[in-house]
This record gives sequence, structure tokens and C-alpha cells, in this order.
Amino acid sequence: MSKTITVFGFAGSLRRGSYNKALLRAAVELVPKGAKLEIFDLEGIPLFNQDLENRMPKRVKEFKARIKAADAILIATPEHNYSIPGILKNAIDWASRPYGDNSFEAKPVAVMSASTGMLGGARAQYHLRQVFVFLNMHPVNRPEVIVAFADEKIDDNGKVVDKPTREKIKQLLAELVRWTGRLKGE
Repeated sequence: MSKTITVFGFAGSLRRGSYNKALLRAAVELVPKGAKLEIFDLEGIPLFNQDLENRMPKRVKEFKARIKAADAILIATPEHNYSIPGILKNAIDWASRPYGDNSFEAKPVAVMSASTGMLGGARAQYHLRQVFVFLNMHPVNRPEVIVAFADEKIDDNGKVVDKPTREKIKQLLAELVRWTGRLKGE
């Protein structure tokens, strides 16, 4: 590839000890050569209010600008009530508005999830993939990074210590970079 691929990552969690934020930190360590991963924290994005979409809060403008500037998107999401968390849906709503100014338009995207449960956030990933359809995004289909029993794979310092999990994250990032290059015609 001729230039560095910029991946913009964020987690659908505000929790300081979030397992999904830990996945993003691991991804920063595992990003392939020829790419860089920039992380954004959704803290400070207010609740979506359509009355404000033409005079967006500064934090939302920053979020939208960083999405637009990126070549690809990486989302790590927990699962809340069989779906994506409200903070993630809220951020997506802001970034896709106002109508005609969808920051996610035609972006390649990869998704990861971690949970202390047996399904590892799989249902949230599938709901998020439904949202990608409306946003006209291009998701990576495989590999899937679904981290079940995350409390056994991420240590108390928030580091992903499970080697197979780290390898899956590495594979996902490599595929996201490859997919991004393919979509750009490289």
C-alpha cells in the first residue's frame, strides 16, 4: 500500500475498567505494518438531540471529523440487554446526522466484543452489523473477535493476556487493513 492506513477505533463503553477498551488497547499493540490505530473515548458526547444537529456540540464535531479523516473504523462493543449499549447507539446517531452528512458513509469497519458471559457479546455484534447496513458501511466478515469469559483473558490491569485472543485481534486488524486497501483499489 502506498500510504499508511489510518484506523479510528472506539468502544461502546464508558467504564474505566472496560474489557472492550482493553481490546482496543491490545489492537494498538497489534496493528499491522502500514497502518496506525487512533483511539477515541466516547466520554462527553451528550445525548442526541435533533434540535442541535445543525449546531453540534464540540465533542460531536471532533468525533465526526475523526471518523471522516480515517480510512477505516474499529468498534469494540459490550452487549447490553442482547444489543448494543446506549452510549454506542447515541454516538452513531450523532455521527450519522444531519441527513446527508453521514460520517460513516462507505467506510470499511471491523467489530470486536468482550463479555464475561458465554456468548462474548455476539448478539451486540449482530445488531451492530444491522446498523452498518443503514450507514452504508463495509464490514469485515471474518475473523470474528468475540471474547467470551473476558475476565479470564484480560488481567486486572486491563491487558489482554490470552494468546489466542491476541492472535484473533491481530488477524482482524490485518483483514481490516487488507479490506480497506481493496476498497480503495490498491
